[in-house]
Amino acid sequence: MSDAHSIASSEHHEPSFSTKAIWKTFWILLIITVAELVLAILYYETDFLPKHFLNGIFVIGTLAKAFFIIAEFMHLRHEIKNLILSLAIPALLFIWFIIAFLWDGNSYKNLRNDYDRHHLEQSKTKAPEAKKPGAAD
Repeated sequence: MSDAHSIASSEHHEPSFSTKAIWKTFWILLIITVAELVLAILYYETDFLPKHFLNGIFVIGTLAKAFFIIAEFMHLRHEIKNLILSLAIPALLFIWFIIAFLWDGNSYKNLRNDYDRHHLEQSKTKAPEAKKPGAAD
């Protein structure tokens, strides 16, 4: 009976959460953040990459950081695959939801600018010339 008890207790073990994994995650997050910061500073100083390409890099870096935060600090890395998928798929649907609303809002803005009478009239009128500083009235 003691053998059966020892076998049952050895099969059920708690995952060990070490500080080594937390520090590893910290350093990964720090490296990604510093790389994003350096890219942003280089963009504003030298304009070396196209803005859309740089935005893509920032989105990928942010998703990577979110993955490491969720995996380590929310302990999702130690869960079963079905639980991970039951949380990841709705999160992806939420991201799709945000993209769809932004796309639709931009489409509405463009259509409004093209077909709104008031906007068309305002775009055809010239703005008054600005007076030069120091010029007499």
